[in-house]
Amino acid sequence: MTDQGKEVFRDSIGTVNEEGKRSWIYPKKPSGKFYDYRKYVSYFLLVILVLAPFVKINGNQFLMFNVLERRFNIFGFPFWPQDFHLFVISMIIGVVFVILFTVVFGRIFCGWICPQTIFMEMVFRRIEYWIEGDRGAQIRLDKQAWNAEKIRKRTFKWFIFFVFSFLIANVFLAYLIGSDKLITYITDGPMAHTNTLIALLIFTAVFYFVFAWFREQVCIIACPYGRLQGVLLDNKSIVVAYDHVRGEGENGRKKIRKGEDRNALGHGDCIDCFQCVHVCPTGIDIRNGTQLECVNCTACIDACDHIMESVNLPKGLIRYASEDNIEKKAPFKFTARMKGYTAVLGILTAVLIGMLFLRNDVEATVLRLPGQLYEMKGEYMISNVYTYKIVNKTIEEIDDVEIKLIGLKGEVQLVSGSRITIPEQGLAEGTLFVEIDRALLDDDRMKIRLGVYSGDELIETTTTSFLGPHSYR
Repeated sequence: MTDQGKEVFRDSIGTVNEEGKRSWIYPKKPSGKFYDYRKYVSYFLLVILVLAPFVKINGNQFLMFNVLERRFNIFGFPFWPQDFHLFVISMIIGVVFVILFTVVFGRIFCGWICPQTIFMEMVFRRIEYWIEGDRGAQIRLDKQAWNAEKIRKRTFKWFIFFVFSFLIANVFLAYLIGSDKLITYITDGPMAHTNTLIALLIFTAVFYFVFAWFREQVCIIACPYGRLQGVLLDNKSIVVAYDHVRGEGENGRKKIRKGEDRNALGHGDCIDCFQCVHVCPTGIDIRNGTQLECVNCTACIDACDHIMESVNLPKGLIRYASEDNIEKKAPFKFTARMKGYTAVLGILTAVLIGMLFLRNDVEATVLRLPGQLYEMKGEYMISNVYTYKIVNKTIEEIDDVEIKLIGLKGEVQLVSGSRITIPEQGLAEGTLFVEIDRALLDDDRMKIRLGVYSGDELIETTTTSFLGPHSYR
């Protein structure tokens, strides 16, 4: 390790210098097998991220997180406020999946799947390479005076960053309010919806700040996931790791010299070229071991493999491996902890699937009007007043809806009309009276069942309480 016997790197993060100021990272443009794989994965996920709000399944937006109206769509399944428990289970499943993935493969989610990393490394960083050049050119540009070249390049880069931030903000807004509403706002013109325009500009400013300035600090400082690594990882987790046994040898690493027998001198295969450091997007030295800044992006693997190939040494000095594999040559083993997380994930998934199949497309709630007691209608009839809400989760209007008593004689009278129409993906609400013969009451508070019918078809049932005088039976 660098400064063997010392662990100074653990006392500070790679993006802060000794004076406590921001140390700007200029990562070298990566290339290699793993980087190509990451590009394919990233482009695929970028397409999904951009199109998901605009793709519809059975009329439902593929992904939507409308927090204000508490309406969520996940993979085309709509979740209303009444389905909040299903949404919570879905989120828990996502968290358990990420935890299981981290226990097995470390922080690979951050380097390969996280939207922050994908946009930063595969969009904004590539724009930067295109305009300003690779690592060396960027460092020289940063150090040079503000001449015409620097002003032109920086202004152009910042403008392109702003445009992409604005586009990302629009996509983000489509996730929040729905793509149909966003398109309506765009066609109506920005001045017709000034509040939305202000929100859009705020989102644009946030994304611009993140990708133009804060950058890798999001992964290092703001995101709590990096801290979870210390809890979730163990010696059996497969992470991007430096093979210190092979790389250091008995006498440590050493610059390569032509014709020198490194094995005889007791030096490891690491030639101390620092290419793994220069290519790292968070500015760490992977040879110091697993660190919270590492996002498992594999850029150091590609850089090291290229150097090893150049000096005729075996590849894999930096590779996906566990600590046990490096030190003891132990193969991967599915541990009891991994099995436990897998079992929990399987149980939660089965519960969610079962609940989704049992969920109704229509949900009704009937509640007694607060503060209202029963009312006598004539000598025998007892009347209670209720409010009702009927939610239609489908994309088709439901008409000719009627509410009836189930298993008990009596009448249900709506305050407004005798039939209800429930709009698509909307709700119908109002007031109704339930009248029951006093002789049918078992107690002063009795549970009754109400059925919601569309024509002759029963589409939903609900229960509520019915108040009356003390039973005289």
